[in-house]
Amino acid sequence: MIEFRNVTKTFQTKGQAITAVEKVSLTVEAGDIFGIIGFSGAGKSTLLRLVNLLEKPTEGEVLINDKSLTDYTKKELRQQRRDIGMIFQNFNLFTSRTVAKNIAYPLELAGVAKAEIKHKVEELLRFVGLSDKAKHYPEQLSGGQKQRVGIARALATSPRILICDEATSALDPNTTADILQLIQKVNKELGITVLLITHEMQVIEAICNRVAVMEEGRVIESGTVFDTFTNPQHATTKRFISATEQDLPSAHLLEKWSGSQLYRLIFKGDKASDPLLSQATRKHQVDVNIIYGTVKELQQRFFGNLIVSFEGEEQKIQAVLQELRQAIEVKEVAIA
Repeated sequence: MIEFRNVTKTFQTKGQAITAVEKVSLTVEAGDIFGIIGFSGAGKSTLLRLVNLLEKPTEGEVLINDKSLTDYTKKELRQQRRDIGMIFQNFNLFTSRTVAKNIAYPLELAGVAKAEIKHKVEELLRFVGLSDKAKHYPEQLSGGQKQRVGIARALATSPRILICDEATSALDPNTTADILQLIQKVNKELGITVLLITHEMQVIEAICNRVAVMEEGRVIESGTVFDTFTNPQHATTKRFISATEQDLPSAHLLEKWSGSQLYRLIFKGDKASDPLLSQATRKHQVDVNIIYGTVKELQQRFFGNLIVSFEGEEQKIQAVLQELRQAIEVKEVAIA
């Protein structure tokens, strides 16, 4: 659907070359909700602007449905841009237009007949749950309602791709959850591929099926959300994950266990619901103390993280560990 092939984007600023995106290669499949996460200045927004050629790549190419955007004629590019809807952090609504008129705007630009515009706007208002707000102005709406208007406007031209630029960053947690559910609805019911950028791992975890992590213009890690979340390879990815899940107790609490050897047990998928720990310790007559941990759902699969200590004969404890390692990931916890 969308493919970045070794894409680099460099800007010239006061005689100095600034590389915002460097040698990025990614593929977004049709039907994906693909998240791009990174801290401020990572190059996320620049990468998005390359998708509709608002910025042209300095090197490499961006393809949509196997055709490079730089090969499009001006007419083809205009049509392609109508196939890409965009929603923004600050909503970008016209304050002088009603909700209905804001949604109608891209259809007016496209020269669509008034009767068709009226029908389309009513349909979209129902879809985003704002049928009763058609005659309201943006200043009369909450932040979540404004973003719903932004989503409806982005859908007005029946796009195949929806780009979300920090679409929930200005919203409170409850409203964020509502908007993310609406984006999922767009993806599932309308079959629209979603490409979103964010600096919040919670957003990625909630709705994305694939993710790429960016730092200093490069993609440093990518893959399925489940694999990336449960087995991060890069320090930056681990920083994002630690913002949503603390996998170890604080150093202060760990000090209380300075005389014990602690282990981190990581359960994934079906293993998280199997009684592996109780079976192994009972079999080898070892006591287990669960000190810290969580079991959560991620992408409709379980992911468990437990910090434990064992009591018993050393030989029997090693037998438990050996048995557990055959089924799950076991790591020793270093206590400073």
